[in-house]
Amino acid sequence: MSRNAARPLSPHLTIWRWGPHMLVSILHRATGTALAIGGGVLFTWWLAAAASGPDYYESFRYYAVEAAEGDTLGFAVNVLAKIVAIGLTWSFFQHLFSGLRHFVLDTGAGYELKSNRIGAILTIVGSVAVTALIWAYICFARG
Repeated sequence: MSRNAARPLSPHLTIWRWGPHMLVSILHRATGTALAIGGGVLFTWWLAAAASGPDYYESFRYYAVEAAEGDTLGFAVNVLAKIVAIGLTWSFFQHLFSGLRHFVLDTGAGYELKSNRIGAILTIVGSVAVTALIWAYICFARG
């Protein structure tokens, strides 16, 4: 197949100047995938533990919520579970705020360069801030 020289080539990514709107677009896809896969795995683990009886559910609770520091494997799994939970929380809010931004763009508003840039930055800052507030409450305010 030969190329028609009269038709322009599609611009390559190196031509475009990176902006926050491009990052938010990529993050929207990545966080949606993380929520679907990571959330699905954790939900399946929880559901299987709940359906298998009190002993299995207590095992899930031990590893996911409150492993003792003396148990090296349990503590490592617990720390990893908390890191995944924080990541999924951030993914949820990043995906939510990005979706709300896209909803505003669908109305025809926010396409001006300055407001588009500010909206993209606010989705990132907002998702990090809300995630930090929620996990500060979970870790410190519950007692």
